[in-house]
Amino acid sequence: MRLRIWRSDPTTDEPGSFGEYEIDTFPDMVVLDAVLAIQRSLVPDLAVRWNCKAGRCGSCSAEVNGRPVLMCTTPLSLYENEEALTITPLRTFPLVKDIVTDPSRAYEAARRVPPFQPDPNGALGAAEVERQRELRKCIECFLCQDVCHVLRDQKLYRQFVGPRHLLHAASLELHPLDALDRRKPVQETLGLGYCNVTRCCTDVCPEGIRITDDAIIPLKERLADRSDPLRWVWDRLSPPRKRRALPVLPSDDPDE
Repeated sequence: MRLRIWRSDPTTDEPGSFGEYEIDTFPDMVVLDAVLAIQRSLVPDLAVRWNCKAGRCGSCSAEVNGRPVLMCTTPLSLYENEEALTITPLRTFPLVKDIVTDPSRAYEAARRVPPFQPDPNGALGAAEVERQRELRKCIECFLCQDVCHVLRDQKLYRQFVGPRHLLHAASLELHPLDALDRRKPVQETLGLGYCNVTRCCTDVCPEGIRITDDAIIPLKERLADRSDPLRWVWDRLSPPRKRRALPVLPSDDPDE
């Protein structure tokens, strides 16, 4: 199989270019196997980041034929009809070398999400436990950040934290044991309004998290409630408990 891998070292004046390599494949081989085989036998200075090789750490994120994927869980058989496999680094993050990028920008954005503040009077139901489990499946591979057009094309890194961090904000804002109202920072600091719900982040999530429907849209609904004057008056007259305002997931338990 023929692979084209982006080679570039920003510390030198040399322009980047694609290296082309031919390898023998075997059944169930994944993209990361192919890249490591090339590194081992053809170009030992090829930079590639990986760790668990089991789809759990998110280290081997890259773009294959223009689509962000985890290389360790992407079989080569998906591309057997392609003339060549093209592997490039994530476009949303600064390049370190070859197909390795620097995710520091994402960690800086994470610090803009207000942390958990426990509510001593909160209560956690079974349906809400399921919601939290779903929202916390993220492995921080940042594929959603890479495909988000607000970051990828418009490069609004300061104005918009991206889907990964809106997912984290939603897990806190929708948590019935959390006391902090994050609606203002979600709108002003995290830039929720920049998301126009294209669902591209959901499409690439390797954990299958419905980032748009289960996190971003509920956050937008909370902001809409805040801007409704009748709802604002009603909330002042009868402050809702945070957990009662939650749309809950369907439950099989008839007592809930």
